[in-house]
Amino acid sequence: MEVLCAFNPGASMVNGRRLMLLRVAERPIQEKGWISTAVMDAESGELRILRFQQGDPKLDASDPRAIIYDGVIYLTSISHLRVAVSEGRGAFQVASQSALTGSGAYETYGVEDARITRLDDTYYVNYTGVSENGVTTILSKTEDFQNFEKLGVMFGPDNKDVALFPEKIGGKYYTLHRPAPRHLGTLAIWLASSDDLLNWGRHQVVLKPRPGAWDCERIGAGASPIRTEEGWLELYHGVDFRTRYCSGAVLLDLEKPWKVIARSEQPFFTPETDYETGGFMPGVVFNNGLIQVDDDRLELYYGAADETTCMATASIRSILDSLK
Repeated sequence: MEVLCAFNPGASMVNGRRLMLLRVAERPIQEKGWISTAVMDAESGELRILRFQQGDPKLDASDPRAIIYDGVIYLTSISHLRVAVSEGRGAFQVASQSALTGSGAYETYGVEDARITRLDDTYYVNYTGVSENGVTTILSKTEDFQNFEKLGVMFGPDNKDVALFPEKIGGKYYTLHRPAPRHLGTLAIWLASSDDLLNWGRHQVVLKPRPGAWDCERIGAGASPIRTEEGWLELYHGVDFRTRYCSGAVLLDLEKPWKVIARSEQPFFTPETDYETGGFMPGVVFNNGLIQVDDDRLELYYGAADETTCMATASIRSILDSLK
């Protein structure tokens, strides 16, 4: 196997150290005249290599992210989650072994794009599980980021971009999520509540894409919302019809999180550098890792161009002041 990229990390402060859960995408080393990928066997948990001959009329390899063979879709890579730790704001040390890998029928194509939420003394990690059954959101928990317990599927296909609130509201857990309608509707941010973190109901739309705006094509939640005096501050990604990913913010009511108080008219974070505007998926900054350093300072851990992992800083006050 060869590593293609490490990106879209979840992030948290753990025992005074900055910790990321990186998405590491791998594929088999390619052979001339062939295209190969890997899938996880649902029963044994072993990797199985699939090889397709270039030029085969049943093969469609036009999308760098996916392979279609005889009508069946596979990913061009398989991802796992890996811990990286920094003692300060210096270099991160990446663990030699993976923390979470695919297992079972809903993760045969890998696990992707973790979000980390601390509730009391437990860290809950939700991530995207990908398989021939679709794209689901799966919940796990850990206390030390060495031992993980997979709790089960939170949302069935196709659903992702799940951001848990870091505390109960009115005695219930709340989360933002993003279902993907196939016939009618838009890729919007929804809200749901639960008594146990696994069985979610009372779904309602909170935020929709806006025609003609920077977030006109789709939107999705980032990391867990941040409690402020004005409301819950959620940093979300918006995509236009050129597939340009930017970051904006929305302010939700503290007691009624389905109520929108204010929203970004313009993104506060856009692709600008060479490693954001070029690469595997040019024009992408995708933020699902967030650490609140103090009352005002945020560290955004994000994927650039679906290829590298980066960090940027932001001010909570500045973001709040920019909302309309």
